[in-house]
Amino acid sequence: MSAGRLLSAAVVALGLFGSFLPAYAELYPARPIKIIVPTPAGGPVDVVARLLSNYLTAAFGQAAVVDNRPGAGNTIGSKEAAQADPDGYTLLYSSASGLVLAPMLQKNAGYDPLTSFDPIALVAQSSNILVVHPSVPVRSVQELVAYAKANPGKVNFSSGGIGVLPHLIGEWFKSAAAIDIVHVPYRGGGPSINDLVAGQVQMTFEGTSVLLPLIQSGKLRALATTSSKRIPELPELPTMIESGFAGFVSTSWTGLLAPAHTPRDVIDKLNLQINEGLKSAELRSALGKLSNQPLGGTPQDFTDMIKGDIGKWAPIVKALGLTAG
Repeated sequence: MSAGRLLSAAVVALGLFGSFLPAYAELYPARPIKIIVPTPAGGPVDVVARLLSNYLTAAFGQAAVVDNRPGAGNTIGSKEAAQADPDGYTLLYSSASGLVLAPMLQKNAGYDPLTSFDPIALVAQSSNILVVHPSVPVRSVQELVAYAKANPGKVNFSSGGIGVLPHLIGEWFKSAAAIDIVHVPYRGGGPSINDLVAGQVQMTFEGTSVLLPLIQSGKLRALATTSSKRIPELPELPTMIESGFAGFVSTSWTGLLAPAHTPRDVIDKLNLQINEGLKSAELRSALGKLSNQPLGGTPQDFTDMIKGDIGKWAPIVKALGLTAG
């Protein structure tokens, strides 16, 4: 057993003598915290993770440092976090891509979303937007469908890897529209978007946090949002539902987790701090600038979100014939 896991077990045992020894959480954090992000720097998960890390650093007076571990559809960093000592000093900041979809599509992901982690708190949620490179001669979803049907196999859509949310949304769109478009996976959302801006691929679905400035500057053209209603940042942009795709709704959430069996008082302390931060005007404003809405809530709320997304995506994955690799 590792030193960290021995410490975790010892903390439980020492709880019997709480009147004699200070609670573990009272001393936490006594050293820097590492927050593993299973995506590259600059992607939609990473930019929100860095907001949170800066907030926790200020709140605790100890550095909370983002450590990007991208690759294999978010599974490399997620597996590393799952195997870390459950002492509160290695955490995971992730999304549905890494926690729900990747384990669903990859037989050997190396972790289970419901048993390998202790959820701490949901942090934020954003919409996804269908965007194309400006060279693609379309200005609506229906025009894109017609263009793809006229050019079968010639339209590529990028994502941050096999099994991430933009991949699944793209496959869902491909099936719903009955078009032949080709998936091009990258090692994270950042590289995926960079190649779209460069014109190496033609389209993607991605979160508003990284797409909004590219849309506003004209580097990408937005066709629709996957939210149930139009988003305030782009009020003239129609939803996928308005564009003729009934029930086509998908949002992106992110949150903080710890390896399973992390002391409960540490989980509670982090949860309380995050919820306090999400009430502050400063953090809410910073999230708003990234087109993210604050979430918060209890660890159980986070668990329920993961379970709900598993229930939503499992039948879609099965219907699309996307088998684990």
